[in-house]
Amino acid sequence: MSIPVFFRFLLRPWAAVLLAGTLSLAACDLDLANPNAATDLQTLTTREGVLGLSLGLRQLYSTSALEPIIITTGTTARELKGVTTFFNVIELEQGGAQLSPSNANTTALFARNYRVANVADQLIAAAPTVLATDAATRSGVLAHAYLFKAAALGAVASGFEQGPLSANPNGNGTTPFVSRAQLLAEAVRLLDLAAAELAANAPSTEFNTQVLGAAFNLPNTVQAYRARFNLRAGNYAAALAAANLVTLSVRSAFTYSAQNPNPVFTAATQVGNFKPRDLFGLPAGLVETGDGRLNFYLTGPVVIDRNNGGPDNLRTLAGFFTSQTSDIPAYLPDEMRLIRAEANLRAAAPDLPAALTDINAVRTQASGDPFGVHANLPAYSGPLTVEALLLEVYKQRSAELYLSGQRLEDSRRFNRPAPPASLTERTRNAYPYPQQERVNNPSTPADPAI
Repeated sequence: MSIPVFFRFLLRPWAAVLLAGTLSLAACDLDLANPNAATDLQTLTTREGVLGLSLGLRQLYSTSALEPIIITTGTTARELKGVTTFFNVIELEQGGAQLSPSNANTTALFARNYRVANVADQLIAAAPTVLATDAATRSGVLAHAYLFKAAALGAVASGFEQGPLSANPNGNGTTPFVSRAQLLAEAVRLLDLAAAELAANAPSTEFNTQVLGAAFNLPNTVQAYRARFNLRAGNYAAALAAANLVTLSVRSAFTYSAQNPNPVFTAATQVGNFKPRDLFGLPAGLVETGDGRLNFYLTGPVVIDRNNGGPDNLRTLAGFFTSQTSDIPAYLPDEMRLIRAEANLRAAAPDLPAALTDINAVRTQASGDPFGVHANLPAYSGPLTVEALLLEVYKQRSAELYLSGQRLEDSRRFNRPAPPASLTERTRNAYPYPQQERVNNPSTPADPAI
């Protein structure tokens, strides 16, 4: 894969550990020698370097890659509105055929996730040798790297029809693209490897203390992402089994600081390029009066905005995006209930009672959620058919998982109104490939029509 100069800097192993000093300088040429930085060799051949790079990997994902996962796909899926007059924001907001291959937001979804995949690959290659005599620390490093490479490939699959399996080019400078289905299959394979590592050897206290910290739960997150990506891949039995392995009372979150701020807060509140649409961006008929998640995620009065093609009813963002230091969940526990419900409904022999039980557990929850997300609605009273219950799952996912980077994927999977016939629930089906990739990689496929 061809990588622009300022992206190549962040692919250096030591650069991931120094993200606080680099993310704000993305518009500059950063391919400069740093006499105070560890060399690649030092980082990848020492225990301290591998552990530091592991921590940097999660920081790279949570502060850099997660922003376009949530903001870019969320704007396309109408959760957010691009409100400023920057060309890339206007293009993303309008979507359709005018969304260009040079758009900075869609390019970021592609390029930043391959940075994550590249750092993960370096750790996967180095850990077995550097940590050969420490199975407990090695299992943590490998499982953590498998998790984030899987998350990165899954993110590319959410926005693009095809993508490479790694960021490393072949000897001739090209990187072959594979189908979205193959990207998801690879994500599932990596997550299975992560689960196997953790089952064989629980991570060491050293790894848990120096890399994970108290806020991030690796075993639960691996199983949650196994459930998520198996569902997207259509592996319903495997998705159900993985979701059942997640302890729903446990939190797992990405944490932020003033030096490494919450990226959604920065884009939507501090910079103000994007604002949340009222009613989660859904048609009014899909949102129930009294849904407690409206007041959790959205605050302030409805403001009518006429920029970039309005008018649109906008609100102020709340939820997990109220400050620079707000945690963002790695997953929400009720996502697992909704995965189980959908898997049971899409199975060859649908289990409607089991699906209804999980749907009602989400709908009626008034307390006890580890992140405080409570619908507090009455039990479902609609038709008891697969079609009706799948629509209910979509409605609950749209509210519960608002701005978690999943709406665009859900919109396609549930066959919601689609362009070019309708732009009400999404403005693109898949993104054009970045122009910089096309210039330097002859394997880049033709862009999708819309």
